[in-house]
Amino acid sequence: MRSLFRNYGIYFAWIVSMVATAGSLYLSEVLHFEPCRLCWFQRIFMYPQVILLGIAAYRNDRNVIPYILPLSFIGGSISVYHYAEQKIPALAKALPCKVGIPCDFDYLNWFGFLTIPLMCLIAFILIIVFLLAVRKSDKKVQAPTDLQESQQV
Repeated sequence: MRSLFRNYGIYFAWIVSMVATAGSLYLSEVLHFEPCRLCWFQRIFMYPQVILLGIAAYRNDRNVIPYILPLSFIGGSISVYHYAEQKIPALAKALPCKVGIPCDFDYLNWFGFLTIPLMCLIAFILIIVFLLAVRKSDKKVQAPTDLQESQQV
């Protein structure tokens, strides 16, 4: 399992970012769901990941991980707040969206809890998990070689 994440974790993260981006574009451009202000902020942190992770996957470049993780953490934090605003009515009244569609409006509410911000949060979490697994497996692979080098000297 460790080699699966080491070899394909960046690809998995890239696929998640592509599905999330395609899903958001489908909801807004095909189903004509107008994104609220918080949705736009979540998109700002998701869309660049498609390009960055795509280039990293093509080049098999793990050096992109420190740049992607902050994007995912910030975007995920916005998703948590957005989801809370949808599910806690008092929060939506405290800081209402004043431009465009209200941020507490639910276009989708599957099973009573699965909304667009929660799906976005899940995508950010999956990207974080895949990239942390890649980073952790890289450290485990490098650790024995560092030990061997120190013993040879």
